[in-house]
Amino acid sequence: MLFHSGLFLILSSIPCALHRIIIFVVYYKHIVTGYTAAKQVPLNQLNRYDLIILDIMMPGTDGFSFCEKIRGLVDCPIVFLTAKTMENDITFGLGLGADDYLTKPFRIAELRARITAHLRREQRERHSSLTFERIKIDLAAKEVKIDGITLPFTKSEYLICEYLARNRGQVFSREQIYEAVFSLDGDSDNSTIATHIKNIRAKLSGLNIQPITTVWGIGYKWE
Repeated sequence: MLFHSGLFLILSSIPCALHRIIIFVVYYKHIVTGYTAAKQVPLNQLNRYDLIILDIMMPGTDGFSFCEKIRGLVDCPIVFLTAKTMENDITFGLGLGADDYLTKPFRIAELRARITAHLRREQRERHSSLTFERIKIDLAAKEVKIDGITLPFTKSEYLICEYLARNRGQVFSREQIYEAVFSLDGDSDNSTIATHIKNIRAKLSGLNIQPITTVWGIGYKWE
């Protein structure tokens, strides 16, 4: 069973793909609104949704542009559906604020696992904070601050930092981080982790601090 029922927004220009996802989501007792174009989506209703699934390739406003437009309006997870596999496309999409992506064609079981994981992590409660010299991680606000300045991390970037910081000094593979953060089997598309960490480092590059180090051939750790 999925972790809990939710209200989803699904946007895909391919009617058969949209219909297939809607059937699956409704089967598991979720409520879903589907559109075939970004211009159809009422922006004043976006805060209703627990999760948004966006197809990247759409006529008019594509998934990238729509994600960039709405990311500041919603706090729920955004998952891309894409036929693109180039690293730059994935990096670009996650950098816009998306939390995850699925490469088409995907298995329904994989979509189910992603949805379950994202809904589960949305329900996790945060308490207190973690402090490492210049770095403060506010577990309640889900923010990372350097010298009091809040960094513009996406939700996934924040969760990766939190997980590594909670386990400071321990080395984790991409598979282990993916499973811990997204609550999924490590055999899933864990290259997402490498992309998120690349984006985290880019946002820290001007602050002369890099708490996440690479242990070559093994994974990553928080220093």
